[in-house]
Amino acid sequence: MTGYLHTMYRITDPEKSRAFYEALGFEFRREFPIVRDGELEATNFFFGFPGQQEELELTFNHDGRSYELGTGYGHIAIGVDDLDATLARLRDQDIEPERQPYRVREGGARLCFVRDPDGYRVELIDRGN
Repeated sequence: MTGYLHTMYRITDPEKSRAFYEALGFEFRREFPIVRDGELEATNFFFGFPGQQEELELTFNHDGRSYELGTGYGHIAIGVDDLDATLARLRDQDIEPERQPYRVREGGARLCFVRDPDGYRVELIDRGN
C-alpha cells in the first residue's frame, strides 16, 4: 500500500524548533541520530499530531552550516479548531502572525501564516468556521 509518510526540512536550532512546533500542537515523537564513520553527522527529529500517523521530520546537521529557503518552498498547512485561541496561545510564546487573519475568498476559512525559527512558513487554517 502506498501512503504519505513525512515531510523533511533542515533546521539550525533544535530547541527553538521543538518549542515552536510543540506550540503549534505537534507532539515530539522521537529523534534519530545519523552516524557516519563514527561521527555524528545529523539528528532527525520527528513530530506529528496526536492520532495522525504522518510526520514532520526536522533535520539538524552538526557541521554548523546554514541554509537558504530558496524559491521553491511555500508552506505547510495546519488546521486548527479556533484560530483566535491558537494565535493568543502562540502570542504568549512570542510567535506572531505575518499579518492578521483573513479569508482568501468570500465564505472561505480564515487563515494566517506564522514563521518558524528558520523562516519556514506555516499556514494556520481555522477549521472551526
